Amino acid sequence: MHWHAYQWTGNGADRANEAERRPTSPDFPTSPLPPMRTGDWLAKPASRIAATFHDVQQASKWLAAEYAKVRGALLLPERIPLEDRLEYALDALPRGVDVQWGEWLQGARFATMGMICCPNRHVPHPCPIRRSVGATTA
Repeated sequence: MHWHAYQWTGNGADRANEAERRPTSPDFPTSPLPPMRTGDWLAKPASRIAATFHDVQQASKWLAAEYAKVRGALLLPERIPLEDRLEYALDALPRGVDVQWGEWLQGARFATMGMICCPNRHVPHPCPIRRSVGATTA
């Protein structure tokens, strides 16, 4: 197993456009919006992957670094301390459980960062990296 990192920050109201957040939508591949289900990130083009990790410690460090980028703009005080988030990520990721953090930011913006297990036990999508390599060499 390995993990693909994904990130999105944008107008929080845009998340209400659920149609293009589902893989059944023709707009899904090109939509910048995060999918409704975490595992559906794997159905997005490989270009949406922020990073790929084979080590859970490195994956967790990426999550912490991305969270640090938005921490100062949180709309509400931090409810789940970063240390608790990381403890959960270090436990969940090796067991095949996706980790997705989402927070409302000042200015009606929303940030989400996720570490998605690949292969994923909840969705049938193939690895986006292998899929894109196969598409370019076929």
